Amino acid sequence: MADIRTKPDPVWSRARAFVAESLRDNQEDFTSGPIGRALGLLAIPMMLEMSMEAIFAIVDIAFVSRLGTSAVAAVGITEALITVLYAVAIGLGTGVTAMVARRIGAHRPDAAAHVAGQAIWVGAAFSLAIGAIGVTYAPDLLRIMGAEDAVISQGSGFTAVMLGGSASILFLFLLNAAFRGAGDAPIALRALTIANGANILLDPCLIFGLGPFPELGVTGAAVATTIGRSIGVLYLFRALFSNDGRLHLTVHHLAFDWPIVRRMLAISAGGVGQFLISTSSWIALMRIVAIYGSGPVAAYTIALRVIEFAILPAWGLGNAAATLVGQNLGAGKPERANRSVWYAASYNVGCMTVLGVLLLVFAPEIVGWFSNQPDVLAYGASCLRILGIGYPAYAIGMIVVQALNGAGDTRSPAIMNFFCFWIVQIPLAFWTAEALGLGPNGVFTAIVVSESILSAAAALYFRTGRWRRQKA
Repeated sequence: MADIRTKPDPVWSRARAFVAESLRDNQEDFTSGPIGRALGLLAIPMMLEMSMEAIFAIVDIAFVSRLGTSAVAAVGITEALITVLYAVAIGLGTGVTAMVARRIGAHRPDAAAHVAGQAIWVGAAFSLAIGAIGVTYAPDLLRIMGAEDAVISQGSGFTAVMLGGSASILFLFLLNAAFRGAGDAPIALRALTIANGANILLDPCLIFGLGPFPELGVTGAAVATTIGRSIGVLYLFRALFSNDGRLHLTVHHLAFDWPIVRRMLAISAGGVGQFLISTSSWIALMRIVAIYGSGPVAAYTIALRVIEFAILPAWGLGNAAATLVGQNLGAGKPERANRSVWYAASYNVGCMTVLGVLLLVFAPEIVGWFSNQPDVLAYGASCLRILGIGYPAYAIGMIVVQALNGAGDTRSPAIMNFFCFWIVQIPLAFWTAEALGLGPNGVFTAIVVSESILSAAAALYFRTGRWRRQKA
């Protein structure tokens, strides 16, 4: 009888080997070779990195929820305050990624390291300012946000630690942005994995006082998160000052350079604006939905969390496109940068179309995981289905906007965001909800319309090629 042996599937074996390669440090030149390979090597660790960032909030709220409503409210209100900090961190990171990628693509690693060195000074300055305000005025900030006395009493420590430890957030975003721009995405992923692991271990210990740890309640969640992020930051600093990756800092790279810092702030301003505009528009939409009661608000909140988690891989792919654009522009290859963006967009359309179909089909079941209230189920399912229709359009917009950021053109997306979200989305949401009598479904429809307009505007602008002349 013939010896029959099961042979490994060559396609599966190659895919597994490629994923493993993407998670290892490498010296791949992303300005040459197959674009699909370059995109995959960058996108896989960046997608996982985005998932790691989302885990922080999930872990904290999972443990804090056992302390009662006031504790959860304190976390929620503080997260709203920290949205501004995230806007600063993400915006600054946009500038750092664009500038580092441009210099790595031009084969100027010393100049790229110098940019990373200036990012450290920028992060330190913002950390001191935000930290001082947070520690000094934590109770007042909660009061301004409308917190009740019980929330202020229980949550002031949490707010003070989170804002006082803003350096851990800023440096994690800034240094990860530098490594992404250099193409060292696995380093950024490992830093967040380490930070998350420490947070998961410390959260229950510091919140509930397990073993030798003090029982700090909701403040313990902030301490655990800050320690976890700080450990991740220390790992990033170690990687920066080692000789292993594309970015290698020495002491002379830390010499303050105002022209570089000024350029970084100029590019980053548009990134900060993009995030603040989009965030404020979501808050305004929540206010409109709130007119119709707590059921629609809960449904909208659940739907947003589901959608945010579902599109994390797409954000990772967008970050990969940004790095490819920056590096190829630095290498003097704008056509390759252009092809990289449309390659990423086509792949993203395919993936997000599948996700959109899944939302259309399984929306009630998905919302049912979070609530069994009839009105929440009804509105939540409607929200997921309506927003799912726009997924193919979002897929293009997410890639193109990130590509523009990667080129250093952050101002144009900020202007588009302002028009699409504040001029179109908010008035349209109110009109469709109230004048047309569609209620919350009118708000959801306005989101699809405005996001689709943003995608179309970004794609048309990208085709003009003006981003190719952007300096970073």
